[in-house]
Amino acid sequence: MIRDLINQESKTKDPFYCVRVTANDGEEGERQLREFQDNEKTIPTILTTSQKLSTGVDARNVRNIVLLRPVNSMIEFKQIVGRGTRVYDGNDFFTIYDYVNAYHHFADPEWDGDPAEPTEIISDPEPPIPCRDCGHPVCECVKEPPAPCIVCGESPCGCEKKPKKVKIKLARGKEREIQHMMSTSFWSADGKPISAEEFLNDLFGEFPKLFQNEEELRSIWGNPVTRRTFLEKLDELGFPKSDLITLQKLVNMEKSDLFDVLEYVFNGDYIAKSREERAKLAQESIIPLLTANKKDFIDFVLEKYVEAGIDELDDSKLKTLIENKYQSLPDGLSVLGNAGEVRKLFIEFQQYLYQEVVA
Repeated sequence: MIRDLINQESKTKDPFYCVRVTANDGEEGERQLREFQDNEKTIPTILTTSQKLSTGVDARNVRNIVLLRPVNSMIEFKQIVGRGTRVYDGNDFFTIYDYVNAYHHFADPEWDGDPAEPTEIISDPEPPIPCRDCGHPVCECVKEPPAPCIVCGESPCGCEKKPKKVKIKLARGKEREIQHMMSTSFWSADGKPISAEEFLNDLFGEFPKLFQNEEELRSIWGNPVTRRTFLEKLDELGFPKSDLITLQKLVNMEKSDLFDVLEYVFNGDYIAKSREERAKLAQESIIPLLTANKKDFIDFVLEKYVEAGIDELDDSKLKTLIENKYQSLPDGLSVLGNAGEVRKLFIEFQQYLYQEVVA
């Protein structure tokens, strides 16, 4: 979604001005990353990612780092900041735009030193500009409150703050409700732009080829291996993960799992759960079965899942999660057990996130 909005608003019309690179983007993602690292090239200029740039990537001309998700690990924070400290001609500083209050990680004397005392600049205050109507430095005009809106009844009008919703008619007389969106970035399998209604209809029509019922979808989604294969099949059919995330925003499920989005399209009566709710239900089911060390690790994994979503549960992320939690892979395995046992735990606990809870 961020990539699409940036490309829509950019002055250049090059579709690769801003690209997304994640672990799920395969060789195409690696190619775009290499293009971004090549200082002789200006496209792509902006790269969006979840954790791809936290370690092991040498991009020497990074000028800006924008943080849009919580960074709770000091080690991960240092790794991210390190992407901007590469030396390059003309690159003697970089800027961090912090929208998630991660700056407190700078408070590490062993890394960044003690904070410098701010320099106090004393100057005469600017005189206030008098009000144009009453002439007083502090306006004393009596202002009547605006009349209530005839649509929403609020003063001031709150219509624009409330997302408009539209109903989309699907095959077999089904309907789904989404937020109204002036422009979308959906594309058909043959590369043509399509509306949200066409995208939903096409997706709904392909589901019978992929699973037969809710139980089968839960089984597929509850295992990171079969889930990745399922997402790859959707991508081949013209429904890439980026479009599913856009759909997630349209159905107002940004705090839910992509499973809930798919289940809502399949079954309009479905009531979604937040990722936080799923994590709590999983903890209640599996935590009593675990040792204290394994419980601690699964709690950490679920915390990352609640923060960042389903990508944190891909089995390719297991090594990174262990390193973030225990500083290194050997240290983590010394606490949790051998690699095979840990991978088995990581895969099998996920079924508890998607099990059906009977009231």
